[in-house]
Amino acid sequence: MSIKSTIIIQKEDNWYVATALESGVASQGVSIDDALKNLTEALELYYE
Repeated sequence: MSIKSTIIIQKEDNWYVATALESGVASQGVSIDDALKNLTEALELYYE
């Protein structure tokens, strides 16, 4: 299954927070890539 989503990435202190606007699911990581990877995993669980 493939779902498109609008993602916002914000830097907060030493973390990057990625949020999917349509679902409100958010995740964080020490880099942008980590935040996006973690958000992808969170979205997979959310839509499962």
